[in-house]
Amino acid sequence: MSSMVLDLREADKRTLALVGGKGMNLGRLFRIPGVHVPEGFCVTTEAYQQAVAQNETVLRLIDQLAELHAADQERIRDISGKIRQAIIQLELPAEVTNAMASHLSKLDEEHAYAVRSSATAEDSLRASYAGQHDSYLNITGMDAVVDHVRRCWASLYTDRAVIYRMQNGVDHRHLAIAVVVQRMIASEASGIMFTADPITANRKVLSIEAGFGLGEGLVSGLVSADHYRVREGEIIERRIAAQTSAVYGSEHGGTELKPVDPGSQLAQVLTDQQIMELSRIGKQIEAACGQPQDIEWCLVQDTFYIVQSRPITTLFPIPAADDDSNRVYISVGHQQMMTDAMRPLGLSFYLMTTPAPMRTAGGRLFVDVTAMLASPESRFRLLSSMAQHDPLMKDALLTVIEQDYFQVDKSTEPSRSSPPPASSPLPDELDPNLVSDLIQRSEASIEACKQEIQTKSGIELMDYIQEDILELRKFLFDPQSMLVINSAIQASAWINEHMKEWLGEQQAADALAKSVPGNITSEMGLALLDVADVLRPYPEIIEYLQQTKDDDYLDELVKFDGGRVVREAIGAFLDKYGMRCAGEIDITKPRWREKPATLIPLILSNIKNHEPNASRRKFEQGQQEALATAEELLRRLSMLPDGDQKAQDAKRMIDLIRNFSGYREYPKYAMVNRYFIYKQALLREAQRLFQSGVIEDAEDIWYLSFEELREVVRTKQLDQQIISKRKDEYQFYAKLTPPRVITSDGEIFMGEYRRGDLPDGAIAGIAVSSGIVEGRARVITNMEDADLEEGDILVTAFTDPSWTPLFVSIRGLVTEVGGLMTHGAVIAREYGLPAVVGVDHATKRIQDGQRIRVNGTEGYIEIL
Repeated sequence: MSSMVLDLREADKRTLALVGGKGMNLGRLFRIPGVHVPEGFCVTTEAYQQAVAQNETVLRLIDQLAELHAADQERIRDISGKIRQAIIQLELPAEVTNAMASHLSKLDEEHAYAVRSSATAEDSLRASYAGQHDSYLNITGMDAVVDHVRRCWASLYTDRAVIYRMQNGVDHRHLAIAVVVQRMIASEASGIMFTADPITANRKVLSIEAGFGLGEGLVSGLVSADHYRVREGEIIERRIAAQTSAVYGSEHGGTELKPVDPGSQLAQVLTDQQIMELSRIGKQIEAACGQPQDIEWCLVQDTFYIVQSRPITTLFPIPAADDDSNRVYISVGHQQMMTDAMRPLGLSFYLMTTPAPMRTAGGRLFVDVTAMLASPESRFRLLSSMAQHDPLMKDALLTVIEQDYFQVDKSTEPSRSSPPPASSPLPDELDPNLVSDLIQRSEASIEACKQEIQTKSGIELMDYIQEDILELRKFLFDPQSMLVINSAIQASAWINEHMKEWLGEQQAADALAKSVPGNITSEMGLALLDVADVLRPYPEIIEYLQQTKDDDYLDELVKFDGGRVVREAIGAFLDKYGMRCAGEIDITKPRWREKPATLIPLILSNIKNHEPNASRRKFEQGQQEALATAEELLRRLSMLPDGDQKAQDAKRMIDLIRNFSGYREYPKYAMVNRYFIYKQALLREAQRLFQSGVIEDAEDIWYLSFEELREVVRTKQLDQQIISKRKDEYQFYAKLTPPRVITSDGEIFMGEYRRGDLPDGAIAGIAVSSGIVEGRARVITNMEDADLEEGDILVTAFTDPSWTPLFVSIRGLVTEVGGLMTHGAVIAREYGLPAVVGVDHATKRIQDGQRIRVNGTEGYIEIL
């Protein structure tokens, strides 16, 4: 049998490179008992490659295309058009046409055929490529089939397919295309079936769309479809569409739109019995393929034929559970302000650091909150906490409870409309020296770790890290440390509640939190302003930094006048803050110390946007405003009934805010400080593994869990395919959007704002730092790309401490993720920036350069 043309029954994983994704999946369907698949064959990629290899024009144009980027749309359109025209005129090798003629004679040449593209990257787990390449229906005769095979080849270079590949990092030069030729089914009805609900992602809900005639009508949007949903053997929804027309095969080849008989236009396309039979087939295919499927089907004479099945690539993976009971998971990333995918070693370290019942899925961390939701007392605490951290997550959890996903006692459960709980008692007074004592103990422990780890290698190093993480955990969850943080949070809540009740002041604690002492993160932003001041007198160095992106720039500075002074200033900053970076809870992320060029645009921005000594002025101004606010509040309180007592209680709360809220940022600083010490030691170990040939690259260790890495260090052995597989998974996970809440059925809950008090057209969010400001929106997804001017409003997905240096140049903040006590909110209050967080899809709904108004008091944004 020629390798140029294969019977579909021969297609399997081993022939993927020959038959493409569609061909491979069809071959698999043939081997599932009871599943009907139209007979056919596949013109393989080898046939395409041989035909193209004989045409120098096509090869030269493909090389030109490979040099372009997705943004070069005009050039893409021009070159792609020339490639398509050249391919349509290609001469097929005689071996191909002879093999096709042989297959068609066996199947009946006069029958009508579907001729469909099947690319080698198509219908895979990572990308479906659905609709990117052309298909043709109702093709009759050998000459017409051959012509449409060439047209399928040419569709590899439609503009949409080329751009899609560029966006998914696929090299055109390494891609080939196969073509599936199958007997046409004269469908009475056809449609699409998802074995997991494509809207909610629930793996137990199967979704079917059905219409009369051929499926082309549904896929192209020409006709309406019935919609059925099935859950565990029961039809839970039927939506019947008026079907006035349908697509059928034309007598002269191709397809045509015809009217549906008036008596059938409002009829249910599939009977209930047929719906259940189709859903059974769908679940059978899903089980055979090992994952949820997107299936195309057609019906003729009460028999279902499956004409395509591919993985659903958009579903977020479900966290693994120890049993089959219903479980609920909440996203850690939405609370830690880092929703990016993490590599396996990063996930592993965070799991080792926290005692919470965590699971991983899609490169993210989730906490199993099932037990907390089941108990009224713990449920109340969880929901109250979520109200502070992420109100959208609270709303999503309430929806899960309302849907009776699992058995809970709701007798004491407050509804969404219930009034807020009664005020907490006043926090106890704290020893003013407690914060400095905690920090001193932590710094001593970090220094000891730094010295001790230098003496470790091999298994001894791995064991030391595992033991030292226990010391880190002791500090992070030290009762005294938690007492300091919670007391400041409670004091802020008390001030906000009572100042609103007694004085009508909204979010009064925000002004009191400006320029609090001892906030390691806000101090970092001000420290980079001081670095800019050192650099400011040296124009030659400024010009050099404007032109370089080299991480070795510090060594070059000594060549310039003032270079040593500037190098010392940047070096001192890196000594204290060099372990920070965007996404710093992932130990595998490159730190500022490792990529110091990251700081260059931030320093240059500070020079452009600020006058000398800006850090001192900003801090002192915030301090004076906070003290003036405190004095004014206390003065007004003293004039009320029981004013002296009210003022005394408020003074106590103000002191807690001023003295202890700055400490909140320190524990994370201590954690990433220790992480960097571990990372440097592990990279030294990785270098030894690389030199001995165990790994191909030192950073391959990022794709192993800690236990797996320990085993590699012990055995000096590693299957490199594991690294390759993990890298592929990471790239896939990076494109997924993590849910706030996901169940063990895979159903996703994102939460919503239920407010009727917004101006028309306003975008709702969470008010976290009071004030109203207008300015130019700068939509920034990568901190290194920030080009801010003073007065801009930063709009981004999330911020962590590494973004703080940008805060000194902006007037307001908008993020997609966050709550009252997340990083961006805390620093915004300290810098006095109006801020609204938790704004769903803010970076898409707000355009870069638009003028917007941020209402940080009421929690919404207006596009002006």
